[in-house]
Amino acid sequence: MRSTRSSNHLHALAACCLAVLLTACGSAPMRTPDASVSTPIPAPTDIRSEAATEHGSEIAIYALDMIGTGYRFGGKNPDAGFDCSGMVSYIFNRATGLKLTGSAADMARQGRKIDKSNLRPGDLVFFNTLNRPFSHVGIYIGDGRFVHAPSGNGKVHISRMDNPYFAPRFEMARAYFN
Repeated sequence: MRSTRSSNHLHALAACCLAVLLTACGSAPMRTPDASVSTPIPAPTDIRSEAATEHGSEIAIYALDMIGTGYRFGGKNPDAGFDCSGMVSYIFNRATGLKLTGSAADMARQGRKIDKSNLRPGDLVFFNTLNRPFSHVGIYIGDGRFVHAPSGNGKVHISRMDNPYFAPRFEMARAYFN
């Protein structure tokens, strides 16, 4: 069991890392054809509300705090260990109070499908890793990365969406907040 002090330090570190990650997404000025005036590149518009960003950030922070937690098939808490859907369920409930339960495939039937290009921290990403649809789920944390509990290495960790294993197995992304 983790000590409260250690957990508080990890939570603070995760919050700092997420803040740096989110601020790194600012836009750079763009030169106009006459090169004498700089104008900012407009940010892409997205119909998702600011509340989604707050919930998503909280989910991403909780996910980062679970890095290193052991894997256990059917596991639903950090003391026993997690499988992928147990980790997602635990984090969503703790971070936002949303009770998202069931298998990865069950979770894929809930929420709202979003385009991969519109991923925000806190969205879920689904993969076909066992030759069946939606057999693995992770929490997107930004910058093309997601936190998940894979059975292969035995611990919750971060992987990249463009990872040679996961990229061809990506199936869908879902948002659970507007």
